Amino acid sequence: QVQLVESGGGLVQAGDSLRLSCAASGVAINMNAMAWFRQAPGKEREFVAAISQSGISTNYVDSVKGRFIISRDNAKNTVYLQMNSLKPEDTDIYACALALRHFQPNYAPKARNEYDYWGQGTQVTVSS
Repeated sequence: QVQLVESGGGLVQAGDSLRLSCAASGVAINMNAMAWFRQAPGKEREFVAAISQSGISTNYVDSVKGRFIISRDNAKNTVYLQMNSLKPEDTDIYACALALRHFQPNYAPKARNEYDYWGQGTQVTVSS
């Protein structure tokens, strides 16, 4: 059974940094693209960042480019999201996702429907 567990969220001030972690179990993630999405209550889940199976390719939503960095440590079966220069509009629940299909090694999908497993999410709150 595949499980994704996020951690690292919290309450911070604008300009601060956080590092989110997503620990996977039940699957070795070295063959899988991974991503982070975020969702506010009453809104659709929004793509934030993705990383390819190889770790070479990444994609980001425009609003976080230059501030967030997605990375992976296959030995630890974990994906990270380093969040710098946080803004109040980054406040959301952040969830990681795993694509079960084995895409091309350098493909980092951005669409929700390309991911098969989701974590419960971790709350990030940025105060102004």
